[in-house]
Amino acid sequence: MERYMANTILLTHDHSSGLRGLTETEAAARLKAEGFNELPAAKSRNFLATMWEIAREPMILLLIGAGVIYLFLGELRDSLVLLISIFVVLGINLYQQRKTDHALEALRDLSSPRAMVVRDGQQKRIAGREVVRGDLVIVSEGDRVPADGVVLSAVNLSIDESMLTGESVPVRKVSSDHALGEIGRPGGDDLPFVFSGTMVVQGQGFAEIRATGAKTDLGKIGKVLWAVEPEATNLQAEVNRLAGILAALGLSVCVVIAVVYGLTRESWVNGFLAGITTAMSLLPEEFPVVLTVFLALGAWRISQRRVLTRRSSAIEALGSATVLCVDKTGTLTQNRMAVQKLFAMGYLLDVTAEMDTLPEEFHEVLECSILASKRNPVDPMEIAFQQFGSRYLSNTEHLHHDWALVHEYPLSKALLSMSRAWRPAQGWGYVIAAKGAPEAIVELCRLSSDESKEMISRASQMAAEGMRILGVAKSRWEQTELPEGQRELSFTFVGLVGLADPIRPEVPTAVEECYGAGIRVVMITGDYPGTAQNIAQQVGIHAPDRVLTGAELEPMNEMEMRERIRSINLFARMVPEQKLRLVNALKANGEVVAMTGDGVNDAPALKAAQIGIAMGERGTDVAREASDLVLLDDSFLSIVEAIRLGRRIFDNLRKAMSFVFAVHLPLAGLALIPILARWPLVLMPVHIVFLELIIDPACSIAFEAEPEEPGLMERPPRDAKELLLPRRHIILSSLQGASVMLVVIFVYAVALYRGESETNARTLTFATLVIGNLMLILTNRSSERTIATTLFAPNPALWWIVGGTIAVLGSAIYVPLLETLFRFERLHLLDIAVCVSGGIASLLWFEGLKLLKSKVTVP
Repeated sequence: MERYMANTILLTHDHSSGLRGLTETEAAARLKAEGFNELPAAKSRNFLATMWEIAREPMILLLIGAGVIYLFLGELRDSLVLLISIFVVLGINLYQQRKTDHALEALRDLSSPRAMVVRDGQQKRIAGREVVRGDLVIVSEGDRVPADGVVLSAVNLSIDESMLTGESVPVRKVSSDHALGEIGRPGGDDLPFVFSGTMVVQGQGFAEIRATGAKTDLGKIGKVLWAVEPEATNLQAEVNRLAGILAALGLSVCVVIAVVYGLTRESWVNGFLAGITTAMSLLPEEFPVVLTVFLALGAWRISQRRVLTRRSSAIEALGSATVLCVDKTGTLTQNRMAVQKLFAMGYLLDVTAEMDTLPEEFHEVLECSILASKRNPVDPMEIAFQQFGSRYLSNTEHLHHDWALVHEYPLSKALLSMSRAWRPAQGWGYVIAAKGAPEAIVELCRLSSDESKEMISRASQMAAEGMRILGVAKSRWEQTELPEGQRELSFTFVGLVGLADPIRPEVPTAVEECYGAGIRVVMITGDYPGTAQNIAQQVGIHAPDRVLTGAELEPMNEMEMRERIRSINLFARMVPEQKLRLVNALKANGEVVAMTGDGVNDAPALKAAQIGIAMGERGTDVAREASDLVLLDDSFLSIVEAIRLGRRIFDNLRKAMSFVFAVHLPLAGLALIPILARWPLVLMPVHIVFLELIIDPACSIAFEAEPEEPGLMERPPRDAKELLLPRRHIILSSLQGASVMLVVIFVYAVALYRGESETNARTLTFATLVIGNLMLILTNRSSERTIATTLFAPNPALWWIVGGTIAVLGSAIYVPLLETLFRFERLHLLDIAVCVSGGIASLLWFEGLKLLKSKVTVP
């Protein structure tokens, strides 16, 4: 009813001024010429393009080539096995890719708020995206402003512009008394401008739209963010480079093998087949696949902690983060107001969450605060009064649900206080409650000079703790008619109320964990220094006494700023451009920066940081689009969990890549040495496919599911320039692969020397190779802990792979159909013992190295 009455009043004002808004024809023409009132949408991914990209993978092409050759040779069964495996691989990759694409597309919420406009002299509610320049828009409590405009009429209008400015306290709006040119900047009281996306928390207003879509203040910040094309990350570049080098080497070897086989054995078709087999065994196609799978599964795993990954580069960078830049409002705090202190009758009360009851001395100041507010408020401070009163006054006589609101004295420039007059359910006269700036309430109460100084001093002390202070007063009026203004009433000073945006309860623990992990926490906020210092002390940010303001930062050159920020963790009164300068300066100092934020004002810094983290619930579309990670529950603790998972993902990715590097050496040896030694070939394409069924799941699913190493969050961040596979890891992986290769070649040579048949020797060698591969998986679970230590560490995927591999190997050896397909021969118990012993023995040296290292490092 209140909103309907207000809209009617505003429309009457419109008629009296001769303004009837745009006509429907004019609005349609402008909508066609200037476009919808929305930001650009993200591009969708084409299905056929995804299929073609997957089909061009080298391993797919090699499988197709081998299948065609087998078909040419009349080996229909072998050909069908290889070609069917192609469709299985295509299906898995396509499902994974489409699932990732859909998750990214679902991130952007393009739903547009509704807007009340005046067209052809009539009120009309339309979709916000249909608002055009020149529309006359009515805004009321709870509405989001659909576009930028100038206020033509306002009644007690206050708007929350925190998404643009970072300040949680709403700002007052006034009507424009003359024609205005360009719209000013958001922030500050008593300005006639409204901005797209901001929230009306109190009063009503009537505005003329001046800018829509990408031309709004929100759009100007956000429009450049969609133009940035994704680039290959450092990790992707390293993996692609390493894969390229090994692929070139592998292809060269396979060409040599095909030529040598054709010349020495005079069978070019079989030589070409041997070359393809060698290529399949040597090509490191797992490298890019493993990276993709790890990042996709890592993003899924992080999403289980209520963090959505928008860009895979963030997963790489999480383990390297050295500085976490946080915005105060909505990140460290809850982006709402709550009562923190009360002053009444000479007593001061600190409000705590553990407080069960409210002392009687403070009942009246809370009662009058509620009476001076609306019954169903939108203003965050009035909401705080209602919630506080419901908790502590519910069983007292100080809540008056049966009183009738008679009159309201609105806030004005001349007097920064507002009053509401109520008629009690019983009795005669009126009760008037007032709240506002302490100076205005002191003036209304006509306190003496000494009393005024005392109250203002008390208010200043409370404000120094980072709170918003309101004075509260009451009055009675016994006459029939209420006076015209507040000053004609005789008010009694009741007390002071201190409100603040409370910190999130999980933040202090999260900040402490960050310091434990070697991550420096920095607050960058648009709020006042006192408020920032108070919040910093509460959450445990180091050196809260040292703060740098935007005004102090502005005249500094880049070198001076880079030096100053090395020891300062608090930055207050910062505008978006300065936040961006700070992030860039930290990066120039060699820091890996993670930046959190929820407002449009945070978007440039979010984009510049190596890891941009946006709030999902309270965050704006522009902030989410600029970010790499989105906290779906806005929990600061989730950031620490994401960093923990980022470190774990990189550790496990390194283990997987080490395994891939090692496992290809015995494959290469079995493909190359028999040809050079003129022995029968061991490996056929079907054997490579079987081994790929071990390698791919092992290095992607099994290693990705590996639990974190002990002390993961107690070590310093990883150097961002550190390679995924440094020289030490490459040497160790090479030695692992070489040792397995030597054992497997030895088994094959001995079997042939003893006169075993070709199929029996192949079976012995292949079984030893499979056991050796399983040993490579188990030993690479940790570079420091032995297999015996990690054997019972939880990893269900690993044991499914180990059990499944042994089961399939047994089927290939003992099931007649598969035995023929694989060209195997049944093994006896002694043969199995030889295979198992050889596979285990191949890596005993590495387990001994771990034991030796552990004894050296233990004090």
